[in-house]
Amino acid sequence: MSESFKNLGISKELESILNKNGITEPTPIQEKTIKELVNGRDVVAQAQTGTGKTLAFLLPIIQKIDANKPYIQGLIITPTRELAIQVTNEAKRLMGEKEINILAAYGGQDVEQQIRKLKNGIHLVIATPGRLLDHMRRETIDFGRLSFLVLDEADEMLNMGFLKDVESIIVSTPKTRQTMLFSATIPNEIRSLGKRFMKNPLQIEIQGKNITLDEIEQIVIETTERKKIDTLCKLIDEYNPYLAIVFCRTKQGVIALNGELLSRGYNTDELHGDLSQAKRERVIKSFRTAKIQILVATDIVARGLDVEGVTHVFNYDIPGNVDSYIHRIGRTGRIGNLGTAITFVTERDRDDLALIQRKVKADLKTKKVEKDRGKDVRKPDNKPEKKKSESKEYKFERTKGSGPRYAFKNKKNSKKK
Repeated sequence: MSESFKNLGISKELESILNKNGITEPTPIQEKTIKELVNGRDVVAQAQTGTGKTLAFLLPIIQKIDANKPYIQGLIITPTRELAIQVTNEAKRLMGEKEINILAAYGGQDVEQQIRKLKNGIHLVIATPGRLLDHMRRETIDFGRLSFLVLDEADEMLNMGFLKDVESIIVSTPKTRQTMLFSATIPNEIRSLGKRFMKNPLQIEIQGKNITLDEIEQIVIETTERKKIDTLCKLIDEYNPYLAIVFCRTKQGVIALNGELLSRGYNTDELHGDLSQAKRERVIKSFRTAKIQILVATDIVARGLDVEGVTHVFNYDIPGNVDSYIHRIGRTGRIGNLGTAITFVTERDRDDLALIQRKVKADLKTKKVEKDRGKDVRKPDNKPEKKKSESKEYKFERTKGSGPRYAFKNKKNSKKK
């Protein structure tokens, strides 16, 4: 039987907020970490995305922060702006009537405005390494009385080349702090970081026996570069996703594909590193609120974009490594909900596919899309009607248990109990 949040040491006030958001039972990673963190233990936790890691570290921190002390008590370091925004939004939802001042600090924002906020008694900082170092060089941020430090998605910070920056930040914090390291994978460099900067940390691993993959139907579509776009359109029409993310390898690929989909009448937008921060936030907001149905993106959103209702992920370009594959498809099939991940494979992608299949230990269904015998879908007079952000195949319903507050359930499956 699952533990309750109360039994894990979470206050009635926080438990009430969770219940109002439809969260009544902790996930496995929350069960194993929250009590230890409430008791002040350093923790290294390994679990895939979509398992509830964010709440696992936010709940103890929000509970322990003293709003009457006007200095920085908690610091959460994330690899991307999107993840910083997501964690910030989660933290704000948990505050309730507790007056905690939170600063989200990342590139693309007005640094002077951040400095003004820092002078007004910030309790919790959620930030990317680059912007944190900028504040440290300016001497506009003080971690002298920091109590809690979180390294979120530590392996991604390693992959993005931030490890030295993170070390520089850690050494500027008190040795008495409580440190929490959360990561989907624990490479040797991350393990070494834990040994050097943490106090006898408890090692927790939620076995990846397809922990993010069990709820995801994984399909491989054999195609050619020339037929890819027509195949994608045919599949979008066939599956009619409520929300879908289409991943491309490069920014140029995202721009080109998004333009082609728009020209064919699909309700779509693009997300990549060349966009301004304001534009990125507008696109993500439109996607979250289902004003756009299809998001064409680079891997910048594979980590850090948690949108309720993503029913389908399309790997238009096969990812370059297994971790990217797992993080991409983990955008769907979030805690307890169903999802579909479709990967396009051309002749030159077969080695990459074989590696993915070996590592994820899953039998990916291979499917060929039949050639459309009707009119050429590329002709302007035969454009598909503009897709709407509604699907006849899915309905919006409140969920129970430890999943998100709302989820999109497949009607056919939701009837089977």
